[in-house]
Amino acid sequence: MKKTLTMAALVLLSSATASAVATEITGNAKAGQNKVAMCIGCHGIAGYRTAFPEVYRVPILGGQNAKYIEMALHGYKNGDRKYSTMYAIAASLSDQDIADIAEYYAAQK
Repeated sequence: MKKTLTMAALVLLSSATASAVATEITGNAKAGQNKVAMCIGCHGIAGYRTAFPEVYRVPILGGQNAKYIEMALHGYKNGDRKYSTMYAIAASLSDQDIADIAEYYAAQK
């Protein structure tokens, strides 16, 4: 009985791992180009500072590491990073949108 349960657990684990690998998302910079309209207003202006909720310098995203951008957007989306405007934007993005936007900005020089 114990051996059967162990085997069943291994089968479930291996199928879950295969599913996770099969659903890995690859970003597409060309597709991302059509998804950044809401980003450009803040992240495309050199030296731009925002005044809400506090004054801070908004980073330029062009040339940034794609994985960093993905992690940041997912952080805003799930609430680990706190900024209401970025939360609202990130919450509206699919995982594919995030990967595409990250690749688009990473490809900029």
